[in-house]
Amino acid sequence: MKVQVLVAAVQENDIMLAEHMNISTEAVICNQCQEVAYKEFERKGRLVRSYAFEDRGVGRNRNNALLRADGDLVLFADEDIVYDDDYEAKIISEFEQMQDADIIMFNVAAVESRQTYENTRRKRVRWYNYGRYPTYAMCCRLSALRKANVWFSLLFGGGAQYSNGEDSLFIHDCLKKGLKIYAAAVSIGHERARKNGESTWFKGYNEKFFYDRGVLYHYLYGHMQRPFALRFLFSHKALMCRQIPVRQAYKLMVKGMKEA
Repeated sequence: MKVQVLVAAVQENDIMLAEHMNISTEAVICNQCQEVAYKEFERKGRLVRSYAFEDRGVGRNRNNALLRADGDLVLFADEDIVYDDDYEAKIISEFEQMQDADIIMFNVAAVESRQTYENTRRKRVRWYNYGRYPTYAMCCRLSALRKANVWFSLLFGGGAQYSNGEDSLFIHDCLKKGLKIYAAAVSIGHERARKNGESTWFKGYNEKFFYDRGVLYHYLYGHMQRPFALRFLFSHKALMCRQIPVRQAYKLMVKGMKEA
């Protein structure tokens, strides 16, 4: 099986980026907010294809990479992920052991302020626990994605109208189409801190964060949006509700749900 990394980046030097990420498989890098261009280069004997687009929005960027992918297994990545030397072998091993898996969620250690999950055992990902996984944890059988015809939302995520959630919506659509998703207690890399310490989209747990989360929950959970919002807030209140109390955060989420 051929593993291919699909990288969503913004104004990065593609050759240096592949080195910083320790990419040792084939890869497709899509750079946004740049003049349209294309080039190829090799890293560790593997082909890396690099595209530049004037577009903006992480969903559009991931779709651009997905359109051009040709690997058996595609691993979604952000520009601040650093892969372990043996990530390819770990990924192939898990898919060989789980022949029915269409998607596997791996452990990728996030910086402390963004830690939301850690797989401690192998398990199925279901409707009640899929919202915790980021895109960069996800490796998929490309044939399954093509057959299900699933794509990333252009409304959610960095550079889009609503600041995050394109990953959860993507997983939601995969489950809706019947794809089998598993979590594996296998680490394949870590997230490195950005130079300026800031995310391209995350500006703290402010009013917009909770409002946008309310809009997202409307699309994810339908008539169960409010119970899931309460569960989300009480599960993460120690981290997320230091400046905006739980009651106010819930009101902001409900406002987003209503206006969705």
